[in-house]
Amino acid sequence: MSSAIVFQSDFGLVDGAVSAMHGVAFSEDPTMKIFDLTHEIPQYDIWEASYRLIQTVEYWPAGTVFVSVVDPGVGSSRRSIAAKTSSGRYIITPDNGTLTHIKRMLGISELRVIHEASNHLPHSELSYTFHGRDVYAYVGARLAANHITFEEIGEPAEIDSIVELPIIDPTFENNTIEGTIDVLDVRFGSLWTNIPYDLFAKLGIEKGERVEVSIRNDTRFVYQNIVTYAKSFADVRAGECLVYINSLQNMAVAINQGSFAKAYNIGTGTSWRIKLKKAPRIIYEN
Repeated sequence: MSSAIVFQSDFGLVDGAVSAMHGVAFSEDPTMKIFDLTHEIPQYDIWEASYRLIQTVEYWPAGTVFVSVVDPGVGSSRRSIAAKTSSGRYIITPDNGTLTHIKRMLGISELRVIHEASNHLPHSELSYTFHGRDVYAYVGARLAANHITFEEIGEPAEIDSIVELPIIDPTFENNTIEGTIDVLDVRFGSLWTNIPYDLFAKLGIEKGERVEVSIRNDTRFVYQNIVTYAKSFADVRAGECLVYINSLQNMAVAINQGSFAKAYNIGTGTSWRIKLKKAPRIIYEN
C-alpha cells in the first residue's frame, strides 16, 4: 500500500501546474492518497516554505512523503535532495534552504542527493523549468508508492551540507526577551515569533497580566504598547491586542477579530524584531 504524498508550492491554483504534479503521482499508483499542504506560498519565498513544513510535517504519519517546490533556482546547479526526518517522514525538495526549520527543530537522520538522470519523468528530459513535476513529484510519488527505496534515490550526503537560511536565535537579557517575527498566520494576520514559551515563562507573567510589546524593522520602531497575555482570543474584547501561545508552542501577537499585520504594516524575517517584557502593574492599573 502506498504512503500518503503531500504537496507544497508557490504555484497557486490558477493554472495546471499543481494538477500536473497530482497526475504524476496518480499515474504511479491510482490508489495513492494525494494531499496539499499549500500552494499559496508567496513566489520564491523559501523562508515561508521552510516554516510551513515545520508547522505541518510532524502531524502526519511516519512514512508520509512531502514534496515542497519553491524553487527560484530551477535549472541551475542547486542540488535536488531527499531528506528523512528523525521521526520517519520524507521530504523531496530543492536544496535551497527549504529544510532550515526541519533540520533545526525536528532533525534529519538521512540525506540523499537525487540522481536526476535515473529519477526523471520519462519523455520530459528536455525541459529544465518544471522540476516540480518532472523530478520532485516523480521521485516523491515513486517513493510513496514503494516503487523505489529511499536508498535508490541517489547517493548519501552529509546532513551538515544542507543549505540553511540565516536564523537569529531569541535572547533573554535584563528581563527582556528579543526575537524575530518568523511568519504570519496569513488569513488572520497574527504575528508568529521565534520565541518559545519556555523562554517567555522566565518573565513570570501569568495569564491575564500585561506584556510590554515593542516591534521594529531594523532601526525603525513600528509598534510599542502594553497588551494582555491571554489563553485565547475570546479572553479579550473584539479589536483588542493580545499575546498568546500559538500551535507551535511559540509566542504570537494578534488582534481579536482583526489583522495585527495589516493594522501596523508588519512583515516577517530577521529584520523584524520583537521585544517582550513584563509591564509594570502601576502603568496599566492606573
